[in-house]
Amino acid sequence: MKILIVDDEKLLVKGIKFNFEQEGFQVETAYDGEEALKLARDKSIDIIILDLMLPKVDGLSVCQKIREFSRVPIIMLTAKTEDMDKIMGLEYGADDYMTKPFNILELKARVKAIMRRSSGTGTEPARTSRNTGEVSLDYNLRKIRIGDRWIELTAKEFDLIDLLVSNAGKVYSRESLLDIVWGYDYPGDIRTVDVHVRRLREKIEPNPAEPKYIITKWGVGYYFQEN
Repeated sequence: MKILIVDDEKLLVKGIKFNFEQEGFQVETAYDGEEALKLARDKSIDIIILDLMLPKVDGLSVCQKIREFSRVPIIMLTAKTEDMDKIMGLEYGADDYMTKPFNILELKARVKAIMRRSSGTGTEPARTSRNTGEVSLDYNLRKIRIGDRWIELTAKEFDLIDLLVSNAGKVYSRESLLDIVWGYDYPGDIRTVDVHVRRLREKIEPNPAEPKYIITKWGVGYYFQEN
């Protein structure tokens, strides 16, 4: 697996690089947004650790531009503690975030969890597709099709819709979705789920204000409705 670490703190990058190389990762590094974008385009990257505050091009803009050509999983790093910075990172297409300072063991655990889900490893037999009414999931392309329209999703968006579609009609609380989809004791809050649901609705719903697929069960959580 190849990981791209993007941060202008060279000592921090050196430490993260060392730890992931010890785990067998190939590591690319960048110290500004322009360099990060070039590497993301030119190299075959499996996951990106991306700082929010970067020279030349800020992390949110980098994340947004990467999403124009790639669904590679992105973990945002931020030294800020305001909720809005974290939520904005998710809105721009990040799959996860961590607030500095962080525990390197937790970062490694999150990376491994994302990669495990992105590669589809697990106890379930390998699938190539799933069809439910008007909706089709392609596990090779990790895309969703609504009717004849193919839709690009981020890694976490795909994992979330996969869980909901695979268990159509079952209501999941936000806490359950965090535990199942993110795969660890998430240090953030349940609004992370709301952000991802909103993004999915904007992509797949004919009218996101009146969803027909991802339905809210008020006071409980979300479920997928077959159509």
